[in-house]
Amino acid sequence: MNYEFPEALLIQFAKAPQLGQVKTRMQPVLSVEQSLALHRQLVQRTHQTLHREALCRSQLWISGADNDGFFHSLKPLPDIKHQHGDDLGERMHLAIAAGLDHKRVVVLIGSDCPAISSDYLRTALCALNRVDVVLGPAADGGYVLIAMKKADRAVFSDVDWSTPRVLQQTRARLRASKLSCFELPVLNDIDRPEDLIYLDLLPPLQQ
Repeated sequence: MNYEFPEALLIQFAKAPQLGQVKTRMQPVLSVEQSLALHRQLVQRTHQTLHREALCRSQLWISGADNDGFFHSLKPLPDIKHQHGDDLGERMHLAIAAGLDHKRVVVLIGSDCPAISSDYLRTALCALNRVDVVLGPAADGGYVLIAMKKADRAVFSDVDWSTPRVLQQTRARLRASKLSCFELPVLNDIDRPEDLIYLDLLPPLQQ
């Protein structure tokens, strides 16, 4: 396949779809079963976004056991890797470092932001020609995307993950490491019941 950015890699992070282990902050507005279905939908939608245009190669890095084979049912079949590390920061750093062993730049996203588009990813990839790091801020104080040319461990150290302080702390780590950064437009994760309204603005999933 002829990719637009052959020197780049897109990484999607996703938790295995296990009942009672995903989208727990949606309860009790959603049932445990509805929370699981929402998680599956978000993972599938993000996977489709990565393959909507031939931007670059992609990998799906998973955590937890895929007991029912959900990840292997995705189309096209993803290149599946397994996350490892003591916390989210270490898992992201190790995945990016592994990607940079083979590619010049790596873009990492989660599976909670269906508003990410091909154009959003393309903007991040183009921005890496002039800066060290690209961030996609989330409305809740975290970020939905990080793109790097060098896997700097300090960027992911001593960050209070899953709190509204993540983006602010990451900016401070970048300044301390003297890394230039470009920030994309703010997007909304689908993490809490009040975020469900953003699903209504999206096109239906491809079948």
